[in-house]
Amino acid sequence: MPRDPRSPLWLLLLLLLLPPPGTWGDGGRARPTEGAEEAGSAGSWSAFQGLREQLRAAGALCRRYWALFSCRVWPEGCRQDEEPPARPPGWSLPLLGQQYLDILTTWYCSFQDCCDSGDCRIINNFTGLEADLRVRLHGQHLARELVLTAARGYLELPQPDKALALSFHGWSGTGKNFVARMLAENLYRDGLRSDCVKVFVATLHFPHHKYVDLYQEQLAGQIRKTQEHCHQTLFILDEAEKLHPGLLEALRPHLEHQAPENPKAKSPRTIFLFLSNVGGNIINEVVLNLLKAGWSREEIGMEHLEPQLQAGIVEATDSGFGHSCLVKENLIDFFIPFLPLEYRHVRLCARDAFLSQELLYTEEALDEIAKMMVYVPKEEQLFSSQGCKSVSQRINYFMP
Repeated sequence: MPRDPRSPLWLLLLLLLLPPPGTWGDGGRARPTEGAEEAGSAGSWSAFQGLREQLRAAGALCRRYWALFSCRVWPEGCRQDEEPPARPPGWSLPLLGQQYLDILTTWYCSFQDCCDSGDCRIINNFTGLEADLRVRLHGQHLARELVLTAARGYLELPQPDKALALSFHGWSGTGKNFVARMLAENLYRDGLRSDCVKVFVATLHFPHHKYVDLYQEQLAGQIRKTQEHCHQTLFILDEAEKLHPGLLEALRPHLEHQAPENPKAKSPRTIFLFLSNVGGNIINEVVLNLLKAGWSREEIGMEHLEPQLQAGIVEATDSGFGHSCLVKENLIDFFIPFLPLEYRHVRLCARDAFLSQELLYTEEALDEIAKMMVYVPKEEQLFSSQGCKSVSQRINYFMP
């Protein structure tokens, strides 16, 4: 926003923030006359000089107030190594003036995006994110730990040299989109509606391969524009396995390591989330074999899944994601597996669906909803083939 001294804010500051005459220094008091005979032209000139000094001091103090005020509401343009204009001699920043400054800042920020953090669209509520992942996400202990650790660690870095890239893999309905929404809700005041968050769905935003050149320009332009507008951004690419290889290639510059041009400059922080069903069958197979071998679900670690998952992504013939530069050049920081959901997890999803609509439920109703789902493999009937997808629609059968 331009800081034009002719702005009404400048005049408001001048009127509100000038100290009362009683707080002025020596320049604000008339010099005592030494006699009536000296009250002629010399006295008039002295008075004029005093008034000029007062006006000069008033202007200097107003500029000081303006500098303090603008650094509060536009911190991104306030140089940290630059001090506000010096306080004029004989003048002070009175308590009343400080109160005016606080009131004016609060008034301005009541309808503009400004706050102590520099951008009040960004909240980075890691406590809330941890609570949401623990309470609302069911059956995904690996995703819960990895997402929280990766996001917090990255956003707390003083000078990140690349974007954070997380790739979510698993069957439909296991929570990939759910976790992406949790991240948006806890990192940004307006969640998915924030202008610092952009969601792209491959089949919706990039449906025709013959227009891939146009899509490349649009995607790169949208990323660049969002990064210019927000110093912390989140990009969610759903159905990543269906993205054209040219679009994945266009993302390379945004995911590579960057050398900061100015070491003192604050680097932008960007998180890319890739959501994909690729690798879901491999995850399910590994989990099933471990459960059959006597392992508990919570004992399954990344060491059991990561090698097979990455190999499966690279070998997938129905997707170009595994053959893209993002995977081959190790630009993806974490491949995060979402495990298949079991009967007990579907019940919990059903309970959450009732609570979200402020509806009463019974244990029998939860069982009935869970039994509506199809379970695989055919012999074990262990994993919900749709995860928790469509559970919220099924509670309509139990409404009075």
